[in-house]
Order: sequence, then structure tokens, then C-alpha cells
Amino acid sequence: MAPKYAPSLRSRLAPFLLSLQIGFVVVCYFYVEIESNVNGIKFSNLYPVFQDVNVMVFLGFGFLSTFLVRYGFSGSGFNLLIAVIGTQWALLLNGFESWYYRGKIRIDLNSLVVAEMCTASVLISIGAVQGKTNPVHLILMVLLEVFGFVLNEWLLQTLLPVRQLNFIMVLHIFGAFFGLVLTWILYRKESFQGFEKEKLDRKTELFSMLGTVFLWMFWPSFNSILTEERLSAVCSTYLALAVSAVASVAISALFSPKGKVNPAHFQSCILAGGVAVGVSMPAIRYPWEAMTTALAAAAVSTVGFQYLKNHMLFAFECHDTCSVLSTHGLPGLLGWLIQLLLQIQQAIRFAVFHIYALLITLATSLTMGFLTGVLLKWDIWRPPQDKKCFDDQAFWKFEHLAVRK
Repeated sequence: MAPKYAPSLRSRLAPFLLSLQIGFVVVCYFYVEIESNVNGIKFSNLYPVFQDVNVMVFLGFGFLSTFLVRYGFSGSGFNLLIAVIGTQWALLLNGFESWYYRGKIRIDLNSLVVAEMCTASVLISIGAVQGKTNPVHLILMVLLEVFGFVLNEWLLQTLLPVRQLNFIMVLHIFGAFFGLVLTWILYRKESFQGFEKEKLDRKTELFSMLGTVFLWMFWPSFNSILTEERLSAVCSTYLALAVSAVASVAISALFSPKGKVNPAHFQSCILAGGVAVGVSMPAIRYPWEAMTTALAAAAVSTVGFQYLKNHMLFAFECHDTCSVLSTHGLPGLLGWLIQLLLQIQQAIRFAVFHIYALLITLATSLTMGFLTGVLLKWDIWRPPQDKKCFDDQAFWKFEHLAVRK
């Protein structure tokens, strides 16, 4: 019989968090400074988009993680914790070159945005293992995945002639496949029968839908913030999001014998167009290209959500809680393929480079995900028992101490 309470993390979580944060403070004291030569107009133009990214990272992904009945506090609370740790860590890693040549890491709004986008890949990966890990696992995960993400970017720029790295492509594909290999390593036998507390209800789905709406509204900023052709990126992304919303509803209704829309399909696949167009953005030139890409992405995502999640569980023992493969992985791969097809006329050299870029990203994400999974598999981190998975009470103090079955 499983114990009534989950293993205490007091001796692991608190010292780990405090040591990590004190370490960040010490490094910042000696080596980090704020860039002083900032153009006022550039700041005014960038700050609103920076806030849009904040809304996506903290509100969008946060509310999106509240769909489980007894895991809402953990889903949203740990999202915030991981986001702030990951952003600080990414700032230091991305500033390593500046420190090496100048002796200081200089930060500005642009470096904050890049750091948050690195962290977004972790928030995607967490969706695959949501409810089956504890906070210590997640902290280790963010440290290793952000390091792997930055390492992958360095490999692409060093080994391949990358003039302008498609950051969005790397983000979605890296995050999705890192999470998949991680949840494969951390597979539990209970996943096959279904966890007792892996349930949804109308209230939690409504909160999760709110997160989807936030992500949908601010996704154009996410796709356009690091590109020079910002207006084109915003317009293409909005059209793609609109098409994917319509298509996901239609395809979901087709799957239902009674013609009803599955909320899970709508929440996951409504964003597929934004993901695919973000990945293929360098090749998108006309509105119809963005809209066609989104239509295909929504179809692939919805079909993947309907069938692929269960097949991944039965065939590969890979329990993808939030179906990140269908939401980010498949649309990301589709966007990569469309970008390749649209730019194939530029020469075979570009195609070879593009394939190598994808292979390096996949290899790095799968390798780092595997290593992280092996590390998190150790019992030293006190993983929650199966009966305490997807349960807020394992990690949060409630004064009323109510236990609802």
C-alpha cells in the first residue's frame, strides 16, 4: 500500500533552490551589467513585444497547465518557478561569449527576450512529463535543457554556415523531442492503465482554455520579435492562427460521431498554425502560403492528437501528458518541411544545410533528454508515488487540509 503522503522534499528542494539562486546572484555581482548605450526609440519599440512574450510565458503556458483536476496549483506554480530559473540561467549561458571577450556579460531587452525564448522550450518539454515529476526534477530539467538548447545553437552556428538562425524552429522541435525522450525514460507502468488522478473537468478545462487564448493572442509577437520583417511575420502568423482555429474545429467535429468539438483538440491544435508558420517564416512570402501551411498543420496536429498519443503509449511506452508531439513536434516538423520546399530552388546546398540543422537539433535534444531522463530516474530525487501523481497536495500546503477522492 502506498504511503499517505508523498516523500518530503525539504532536505532537497530548499537547499537546491537557495544554492542555485545565491550562485546566480554571485555571478551577476562580478560579471553582469546592464547595457547603458540603448537607443530610446529602440527600447520603446521592443518593450511592448517583450511584455507580450512575458504574457505568453507566464500567463499562457501557466494557465494552459491547469487542465488537470488536482494539479492546477502545481501546473501553474511550477511553470512560473521554472520560467524564472530558466531565464536567469539562459542569460548567463548566452552571455558567455561576451564574458570571454569583454570580461562582462551585458544584458538588455533583447537578451532577456532570447533568454525567455530559451526557457519556452523547457515549458514545452514539461508538458510531456507533467504530473509525473517533482520540483527537484523540474529544476534539474531546466538547467540541463537550457544548457542543451544553447549548446545546440552554438553547434549550428559553429559547424554550419548559419547566418540567421531560425530560433523558432529550434525552439519547438528541440522542446518537443526533448520532452518525448524524457517521458520515455521516466515511463511508469501506471501510465498504461491510466493514472487515478489524471482527470479533467469543466472548470479546469476553462482555465486551460484561458491559457490557450493568451497564447493565441500574443503568438504573432512571439514569431516576429527576432525577425527584421516584423510586419510580414505578424500578418502571416495571425492569418495562420485564424486558419488553424477554423480547421481544428472542423476536423475535430469530423472525428466525433455526434459532430461535437473536442475541447482538447481545440486547445492543442488551434496553435499548430502559429508553430508551423513560425518555423517556416524565412520562406513565407505570401498570405496564401501561411494560410495553407496552417491548414495542413492543424490537420496533422488534430489527427496526431486523436490517434498518435495512445499509439505512442502502447507502442513505445511514451506517456505524453499534454501531447506536445501533436502541438509542437509535428507542426514544427511540417513547418521545416514546408520551408525546405519553398526554398528548394535556392540550391541543393541550402537543402543539405537545412537537413543537417534539423539532424543536429534532433540529436542534441534527444541526447540531452535521454541524459536528463537517466539522471531524473534516480530514486535520490524522491519521485512521487503513482497514487500521488497529478496531485497538488504532494507539494502545496492547504490550510483546510481537505482531501477529496
